[in-house]
Amino acid sequence: MNLMKIEKEINQTKPFKNAHTKVGVNLAFTSSWLSKKQANFLKPFDISIQQFNILRILRGMQPEAATIKILTERMIDKMSNASRLVEKLKKKGFVERKECEFDRRQVDIVITKKGLDIVAQASTALESGLIDSMKLTDEEANQLSNLLDKLRG
Repeated sequence: MNLMKIEKEINQTKPFKNAHTKVGVNLAFTSSWLSKKQANFLKPFDISIQQFNILRILRGMQPEAATIKILTERMIDKMSNASRLVEKLKKKGFVERKECEFDRRQVDIVITKKGLDIVAQASTALESGLIDSMKLTDEEANQLSNLLDKLRG
């Protein structure tokens, strides 16, 4: 297997100060690499990574609706503007906004049939593309996931 070391990826000529510095740089670089890959896999579906995340949350909550607050709490990218993302998804016909029957000030967001179809297609493309790109066995992927969980403490 041909491994591309982080030093070569970023054209670094001097060694890292320590292993923890190296892993921090490697994680940041890999996060950016992964985001670019995901964006490319989602491009044919005309949705961003953040929009895809909203659709997956809504699909997982079915048949219950979500509020903007719930979406914000569950999103991977906490810096994203959930209201703006929902509005874009609404314009595409992937979600609907409905007045909450219990609290008229609250707006419920639900995924539409069109949204379910697009998130299913995009999920298939993304998952198969990432499996091919990552070059990890299932065991290695589980090990990496466990290490990342440990890193966040």
